[in-house]
Amino acid sequence: MTLVTPHRTALSVNLNKVALVRNTRHLGIPSVTRAATLCLQAGARGITVHPRPDERHIRHHDVFDLAELMQAWPDREYNIEGNPFHNLMAIARAVKARGLPLHQLTFVPDSEGQFTSDHGWSFPQDAERLRPLMAEARALGVRVSLFMDAEPDQMAGAKAAGADRVELYTEPYAAAWHTPQRDEQLARFRAAGQAALDAGLGLNAGHDLNRDNLTAFLRTVPGVQEVSIGHALMADALELGYAATVADYNRCIDEAFAG
Repeated sequence: MTLVTPHRTALSVNLNKVALVRNTRHLGIPSVTRAATLCLQAGARGITVHPRPDERHIRHHDVFDLAELMQAWPDREYNIEGNPFHNLMAIARAVKARGLPLHQLTFVPDSEGQFTSDHGWSFPQDAERLRPLMAEARALGVRVSLFMDAEPDQMAGAKAAGADRVELYTEPYAAAWHTPQRDEQLARFRAAGQAALDAGLGLNAGHDLNRDNLTAFLRTVPGVQEVSIGHALMADALELGYAATVADYNRCIDEAFAG
């Protein structure tokens, strides 16, 4: 079993919902770059976007506007997620061609019209088609994280195909939070997280994590390096504001590592 040195999980703020609200009008508000700035100032360790081909929320120019902004935050990370067989790789090439920061690509197996991401990659089925794209990302100097279901027996295959990290799809855990299945789901995610670490993978997590369920998840699942949170965080920000919301999510992370 891999021994993991305790560390503090990084909070990456997903800005898709800011862009979604902005896109309902033609006024440019709320500003995606302003939201990123406020979240970074409040202590977010990274920014995440998912530029879908239909531009339902993040638009092409947002990706570059945010990359330019991230130049002023060299100690923070920029993560772009999406399907590498759609528009993701072209965007990554263009960002890097402009000399802009891009630290991580999160490969997500969603369809173009999918409502939201709801499942992970499968191995060995997806290995051969993903392998050259992960190699290309690494050649660009970008880390690759694969969006994965919490299935321990899938992690070695993800590593063998060339992934640097996996992002555990946490919606089943979040859905079980107020049910008798919560502990069962926590045990499932703990086993998947440990399997990822044993395979030599870095570990991320995301989807429907919130201020209620985040601390317990991080206390239970070993070695989570990053959580990417968007919908719940933005819903909280409508009531609390960006700064107070980011501070409270960081409090949840700190409580997981207290003692």
